Amino acid sequence: MSAKPNAGFVNEASRQILAGGSAGLVEICLMHPLDVVKTRFQIQRCATDPNSYKSLGDSFRMIFRTEGLFGFYKGILPPILAETPKRAVKFFTFEQYKNLLGYVSLSPALTFAIAGLGSGLTEAIVVNPFEVVKVGLQANRNTFKEQPSTMSYARHIIKKEGLGLQGLNKGFTATLGRHGVFNMVYFGFYFNVKNIVPVNKDPTLEFLRKFGIGLLSGTIASVINIPFDVAKSRIQGPQPVPGEIKYRTCFKTMATVYQEEGISALYKGLLPKIMRLGPGGAVMLLVYEYTYSWLQEN
Repeated sequence: MSAKPNAGFVNEASRQILAGGSAGLVEICLMHPLDVVKTRFQIQRCATDPNSYKSLGDSFRMIFRTEGLFGFYKGILPPILAETPKRAVKFFTFEQYKNLLGYVSLSPALTFAIAGLGSGLTEAIVVNPFEVVKVGLQANRNTFKEQPSTMSYARHIIKKEGLGLQGLNKGFTATLGRHGVFNMVYFGFYFNVKNIVPVNKDPTLEFLRKFGIGLLSGTIASVINIPFDVAKSRIQGPQPVPGEIKYRTCFKTMATVYQEEGISALYKGLLPKIMRLGPGGAVMLLVYEYTYSWLQEN
């Protein structure tokens, strides 16, 4: 008798994992150049830095001119390697936390938000080492051919700084904050608003309904969580003085950035982040939902 429920759970989990992994892979391949630009903005400290970018357009021109087209794809291998399991974890754990919260008398709105928070914290544990490698590679301003490979840079970090919170897992608390807050808003907003806005019978209009809600979800979540993202980039990226660690913990880094550079510095990279995770967030949710439905039917 127990074989059928177990088989049902395995089938359901497999669909969620495959759909989530597909969503992540599509999103990263489409949106990675904006992630490179976002990271560059977040790690530059002031306008007097000779390497600083004056605007979004200036950053694209400078990267293309000095590093070539492949400069926009620096650090893409860690997210590709991480994105499939990361998004699989994101959507799978969201569904599991949502099911568990069904046993507690919570409103649907709170259930979606708490399940999102749980999925974000779980996702952060999986992704943080990949983020450390990715940020280091994205901060490298050499041409694509001159920069170290993903594996050699990861080995360099492990050899020099180890696997702990000063090495391959530095910035862990900032990553927890970034993903926890993002997913809480992202899933909470999307599913609550989607349940309020009426379903459209026309497939094209229904697609646009879901895309629009997903776009808003990714945009709002990006605006709310970006101070954690800036702190993560500062901790994981190159320090201002080589050999001296200035940015160590999440909230202390936020306080330092605020005191030295003002409140606007905590929102550095917001435009490329929104440009990536607004439509990127919509793409993920739609790829997940349509892939999941296809897997159910087939």
